[in-house]
Amino acid sequence: MNRKPIIRIALTLFISILGFNFAWANEEGHGEETTAKYDPVGTVMNHISDANEFEVWKGIHIPLPCFLYAPENGWSFFSSAKFEHGHKAIDRYVLNHGRANRITDANFPMGEVHIEGVHGKKEKVTVKGREKEVETFFAHYQGKEYALDKPSTLDGGMMGGGITSFYDFSITKNVFTMLLATLLLFFVFISVRNGYRKNEGKAPSGLQSFFEPFFVFIREEVAKPMIGEKHYERFMPFIMSLFFFILFCNLLGLMPFFPGGANVTGNLGVTFVLAVFAFIITNINGNRHYWQHIVWMPGVPAFVKLILTPVEILGLVIKPFSLMIRLFANISAGHIIILSLIGLIFVFGESGTNMGGGVMGVLIGGAFTAFMNLIELLVAFLQAFVFAMLTASYIGAAVEEGHHDHHDEAHKAH
Repeated sequence: MNRKPIIRIALTLFISILGFNFAWANEEGHGEETTAKYDPVGTVMNHISDANEFEVWKGIHIPLPCFLYAPENGWSFFSSAKFEHGHKAIDRYVLNHGRANRITDANFPMGEVHIEGVHGKKEKVTVKGREKEVETFFAHYQGKEYALDKPSTLDGGMMGGGITSFYDFSITKNVFTMLLATLLLFFVFISVRNGYRKNEGKAPSGLQSFFEPFFVFIREEVAKPMIGEKHYERFMPFIMSLFFFILFCNLLGLMPFFPGGANVTGNLGVTFVLAVFAFIITNINGNRHYWQHIVWMPGVPAFVKLILTPVEILGLVIKPFSLMIRLFANISAGHIIILSLIGLIFVFGESGTNMGGGVMGVLIGGAFTAFMNLIELLVAFLQAFVFAMLTASYIGAAVEEGHHDHHDEAHKAH
């Protein structure tokens, strides 16, 4: 047995983990922050959230373009480098934990303004009659505090969030990673297509030979069984695109260095859009048999239909909703576990004051992180497969021909 590939993989994983650990240690324990108490929850949530810049190292950032629109002030276009890591406001926008936020006070000066920084304060608010503690952020300018917008939430602010006063069309980490994944997929698919043309009637080679098993697997194990021999071909481009887009985003998210590290499919906005695509494709292709069994089931008493029909209609929404939550939860959980294990370095090291504990944290956290990285590699493939398979099963149910449809076709043939 040739052990060289296994040794190389192990070394690569180990070096990546150490690099990630050291980068994080340098970020959390540098300068004035070495004596600060380590906040595991805040650190993990900050690392899995989206941002307007990539942090490569402490003090080394890769800025991304910001496209921001406020109805009363119009468009603002600039690089996130202009924020100077939270020390400058641009047209009342500031950088808060890596994301662009807007100062709510209209009296704050427009243009480029140097600020003392952005800080959060715990405040108590009443939500539906219950008192809840939330963190409100303020920009400090000339000795005064200027409140920032609360982040927009899907619930419209009912749970303590809010609706921002601006629209953010920026190229964030997640958007950048999705664009990169799309470009890589274009390159792969064009190369494979050219390979099929070049090697027609011959054995595959190059990228074609590497990706052909994936194509065959999705066709034979997902599309055909779930959609059926008659209809599967017209849905293959969509199923393939779903599978490879999710897979590439997952794999890029496992990279602990630029251009990876973004938690793309662990973002509810991304999984929501993918689920909406699956919902639309499924239902616009639904045949008479499909809609009949949802709206008014044949052979069922009318009083039972009054109960079943709302349940079936609700199921139309629940199916894509389950797709959205499953992908988001599994990918986010993996990132949180890995980041929590790395956080053992600072817990054992007591935020840099205990060198022996820090070394112990590196050894224990590094070992478990290496194991979790292998698990997450499997999950990256598995979740792409599950999303594609379930979407194909929903499409298959929508285009499946009922008994009467088969009878009518046979009658016409005669």
